Amino acid sequence: MQAFLIRRVLALIPTLIGATLLVFLIMRVVPGDITSMLSGAGPGEKIDPEELARLREELGIDRPLYVQYVTWLIGIPKGDLGDSLWNRMPVKGEIFHRFPITMQMAIMAATLGFLFGLPLGIVSALRRGTWIDLLSRLVSIMFLAAPTFWLGLLVLTFLRRTFNWIPPLGFNLLWENPGDNLAQLIFPALIIASHLMAIVARMSRSTMLEVLREDYIRTARAKGLPESTVIIRHVLKNSMIPVITIVSLSVGSLLAGAVVMERVFSIPGIGLYLLESITNRDYTAVQALVLIFAAIFVVINLLTDITYGWLDPRISRH
Repeated sequence: MQAFLIRRVLALIPTLIGATLLVFLIMRVVPGDITSMLSGAGPGEKIDPEELARLREELGIDRPLYVQYVTWLIGIPKGDLGDSLWNRMPVKGEIFHRFPITMQMAIMAATLGFLFGLPLGIVSALRRGTWIDLLSRLVSIMFLAAPTFWLGLLVLTFLRRTFNWIPPLGFNLLWENPGDNLAQLIFPALIIASHLMAIVARMSRSTMLEVLREDYIRTARAKGLPESTVIIRHVLKNSMIPVITIVSLSVGSLLAGAVVMERVFSIPGIGLYLLESITNRDYTAVQALVLIFAAIFVVINLLTDITYGWLDPRISRH
């Protein structure tokens, strides 16, 4: 198991470096320049070339691309993610304040999606062909097809017109004002969770139906084991690997949903910060945020591999 973990951890390093290099190059070829925005010139106004050159030199973006990239990359192990080109403040500080907000919403969404989706898939598989199964599949397909931004706007409109209520403006951390915090995050988390719930429900139903047809399940029942023991110890555990796989692959959509919901509900997390940084062509901030998202993604995949090894010890031997 130890060698298995070492191989997986070493594989993360080139993945993260590749992600940083890719976003670094993409941001440099995207049309637009932050110096034009910082100069204060309006649309159609001519910008003094000397002023632009001075701003580029001041921001350090006049240097060769490889120098900019290597300089930024060297600072990462030291905890230095660079300074924002837009407000000249350390990016690390802004991420430090916003990160707990996004993580709380993502954890709430993942927890709700799994808690609702897994029982729905299990009941659907055990009641195959009944109205419960048909209703479960209908709900799953509906939430898979509905875009999260549309659901967000629909929920806001419904709350406003029906109850004359909208989530509180501004933001309070959980340990500062739990009531306002949950009122602000519960609906975005539920909307993000709806998509994950549908994926978990459909995958758990399919895998459980496959396992229920296996010979060892019929043998366990023939030996007189209680049905609850058969389902929990044999069916559920052996059907979890595909479910965990699809959940880990859904981390990207979970993060994308967090970005969209933060924009719709005006939540000051790192998703909203990413959108603002892209709009402002704040290269340093975008690079740091993409690195954070990539790190979250690869860590989730590492935890998935560890879970594989626990569920099926044969996997850790390869």
